[in-house]
Amino acid sequence: MSNADETIANIFKDQVIWITGASSGIGEGLVKAFAQKDAKVVLSSRKQAELARVRLEAIESGANPDKLLVVPLDVLDSAAMPAAVQTVLDAFGRIDMLINNAGNSQRSFCINTDMEVYRAMFELNVLGQIALTKAVLPSMVEQGSGHLLVTASVAGKVGVPLRTGYCAAKHAVMGFFDSLRTEVADMGIRVTTIVPGFIRTNIGSNALAGSGEAVGKPDDDIEGGMDVTACASAIVQGIADGIEEIAVGEGIEMSLLDLKRQDPTATFRALEGMAAEIRAKGQYT
Repeated sequence: MSNADETIANIFKDQVIWITGASSGIGEGLVKAFAQKDAKVVLSSRKQAELARVRLEAIESGANPDKLLVVPLDVLDSAAMPAAVQTVLDAFGRIDMLINNAGNSQRSFCINTDMEVYRAMFELNVLGQIALTKAVLPSMVEQGSGHLLVTASVAGKVGVPLRTGYCAAKHAVMGFFDSLRTEVADMGIRVTTIVPGFIRTNIGSNALAGSGEAVGKPDDDIEGGMDVTACASAIVQGIADGIEEIAVGEGIEMSLLDLKRQDPTATFRALEGMAAEIRAKGQYT
């Protein structure tokens, strides 16, 4: 282990880190990354079998099984959250970090999108994150420390085609956590937003079409994106470095973050052209 790796491991050793959406994608990557740092990791999602798989793979890679706790949770079920919080507290005594990572995306033009898809985007990507954060926050206030994080997206900073609902939800969640940061800083609680670009996960296949059904096929942008293990490593490094808005990705989409700040008009025109090209190809109609 290098000196840098040892330093990061010391930062997270025995920290209680709760990760939602832990059964796949970025969440799975973060579970394995933090387990390698000897943290106490809580794995949550709706998919119990997949959570068990992720836990087992982490153990097979050297993680301490006593430090990996599976707590199945659907973030749409706010009534289940107090019991889930108590389960974590009973097991580990505290919650040092909550990473709100559960979520889903969308692939459809607005004109073809049912209102239920927009509601689904907000229920899962925004209200579910807020509800669990509110359930965990009192314990962090009581202990006088804690760290609240959310996986947002480049789509939470820039409006892009086929994702009106997803962009709206991710912009909203960025706003909520940026605002929350101002309210809890003097209580010893930190807030971090994670802004991934295209990461090679199943989010493209799971994304909702305009009808509300899963698209069922990956898209080229996601397939050509950053490796999820590298993404998780970059996020862990960003947390260790105290970065409050962690941008992570390696494709051209990351340049949109700077372009939107520097030249909004050029950003609008470029993305309008992208939408026109998609429509001309007859995609997502």
